[in-house]
Amino acid sequence: MILGVDYYPEHWPDEMLEEDIERIVKLGANTVRIGEFAWYIMEKNEGEFDFSYFDKVIAALKQKNMKIIFGTPTATFPAWVAKKYPEVIAEDEFGRPHAFGGRRLYCYNSEKYRALSARIVTELLRHYQDEEAIISWQIDNELGHEGSDQCYCAQCESGFRQFLKTKYLKIDKLNKTYGTVFWGQSYNDFDEIPIPKPTITSHNPSLLLDWARFRSVSINGYAKLQIDIVNQYKRKNQKVIHNFFGGFFNRAYDQNLLAENLDVVAYDNYPVWGGLERPLEPAHIAMTLDYIRGLKQANFWIVEELMGAQGHTVIGYLPRPNQAKLWAQQAMARGCEAMLYFRWRGMDKGAEQFCQGILDCDNLENEKYREVEAFFTEMKKNEQFYQSEIRSDVAILYDYDNRWSWSAQPQSHAFDFTEEFVRFYKGFYSLNVMTDVISIDKNFESYKILILPAMQIVDDTLRKRIEKFVQEGGVALFGYRSGIKNKDNNLYFGENELYKMCGMAVEKYESLGKNHTEIIENEDGQLGKVSVWRDMIKVGSAKALYKYTDSFYSDYAAVTENNIGKGSVYYVGGGVDNSTMKSLAQIICVKQNIDFFMIPEGLELVRRKSSQILLNHTETIQKYKEIEIAPYEGKLIKI
Repeated sequence: MILGVDYYPEHWPDEMLEEDIERIVKLGANTVRIGEFAWYIMEKNEGEFDFSYFDKVIAALKQKNMKIIFGTPTATFPAWVAKKYPEVIAEDEFGRPHAFGGRRLYCYNSEKYRALSARIVTELLRHYQDEEAIISWQIDNELGHEGSDQCYCAQCESGFRQFLKTKYLKIDKLNKTYGTVFWGQSYNDFDEIPIPKPTITSHNPSLLLDWARFRSVSINGYAKLQIDIVNQYKRKNQKVIHNFFGGFFNRAYDQNLLAENLDVVAYDNYPVWGGLERPLEPAHIAMTLDYIRGLKQANFWIVEELMGAQGHTVIGYLPRPNQAKLWAQQAMARGCEAMLYFRWRGMDKGAEQFCQGILDCDNLENEKYREVEAFFTEMKKNEQFYQSEIRSDVAILYDYDNRWSWSAQPQSHAFDFTEEFVRFYKGFYSLNVMTDVISIDKNFESYKILILPAMQIVDDTLRKRIEKFVQEGGVALFGYRSGIKNKDNNLYFGENELYKMCGMAVEKYESLGKNHTEIIENEDGQLGKVSVWRDMIKVGSAKALYKYTDSFYSDYAAVTENNIGKGSVYYVGGGVDNSTMKSLAQIICVKQNIDFFMIPEGLELVRRKSSQILLNHTETIQKYKEIEIAPYEGKLIKI
């Protein structure tokens, strides 16, 4: 099992290298990750390549039998690049180039930056192509993070217009698709089409969706450039990875396309970050891990695992004793099979000097060091359990087109795509039912339950796939606004085909906005709440499971069930509360003969082959079948 730390020896005096490596080995690590921000050290002046520093570092690591993950250094280019080639720098929506000094400043469509990147990556791979200690190459670093997925420069404008020309071929087709007759937006030529810089009111929704697709092509194309070079020179047993990050639904690129070209998906796991007074809730963290596993539907690596408080300018919540260790155990339980902590030692200079590492700047072994040491010991002892395959009967589906469609028109001030996704995920998580998080493009025939929150774009192909799945005995659970739009981000005209499948029709709807809820009630008198949005539903063949209780709309359903063939379709017409969603999830699990576990709130149970992992996310002792789990303890039970 790969267990290690992120190590930046270039940040410290050379005389500390040997002692650092000895202490990292003593910690229980067998791998370090290096190099991803060190372009200047490798190419101080253009075309003058010098890898002698990392030669020395690698030689010292090899003396202790340490393995290495090496990152291509393209996330942070040297100052000489900015000075000599200012055209590589991305521009914001107001046409202002970013100032040198941050990271990921480059435009993905800059031919010059692509050439510079290709050259440094080629030289790096050539130099180390025979180095057996390197087990993996990491492509760049957190592509698209911190707003770097967007650029509005002239190169992107030209690229976007060419993207549209290739897609639509004729301007009349684009005009018809976009409905540019509205507001007199019709174009005579592709060169008249704007990129979505700020305007009065808003841009055309179809244009905004195509812009997001173009950004995705741009980023994935840049990644593929590097991946192809690495594959040309790497050793056969070396893995190609990229480290994805949280908040993926808020980025303008489909990470599934990048994942297809990787050997292993990696992730940077930060349940809390600067400015957050509390960490993400356990269900949200679990969802992100299941998403990462779903990119290749296989176990994954974590190459940055939080240890300590984090933040660049504002510092966030300090993980309580053993809580950071618990987050690492949760990741291992949900499919991580290689774990590296960020970072070996917190830096005393630069923008991340308040991002704590295993060691602080006092360089003393501390509580965090002992947590990591205990975690490594436990993982080595139970390696066989954490390397096993994860199988699930439930899948929650997403589509980046849907995410980008909602971004163009959120429809409610209270709408947040990720929060809606977690709302549905949490219903099954609270029952300790393992759920895969996968793209709609992946095969879902083997599952028993499909969950589709915020799926407003549903084309005929997807609808027919789901209908076939249900006819053959599956259950599909839809959220509000499902199936109202086509792939061009336009509303369907005429009778809604998805509503037919659901056995109902949405006659009215309204945004509930922020801090506005409505009461719903089932036939047993159980009350619930909806927020964010509500569809007022008239049932046909469907059964109303919940209805609204307010005087004007009490005849309308809020949640429905419709039987089709051997299966059923459920439709949730608003942002229902956690209790209602959990009750609905329980009904569906019983219907599909899926085991679930009602255990104390705050306790998470994950089943793996021949084991169960119990994770206590609370500050108090929890009990499960006479087993005591201490605060923030993870406990593996062999079965």
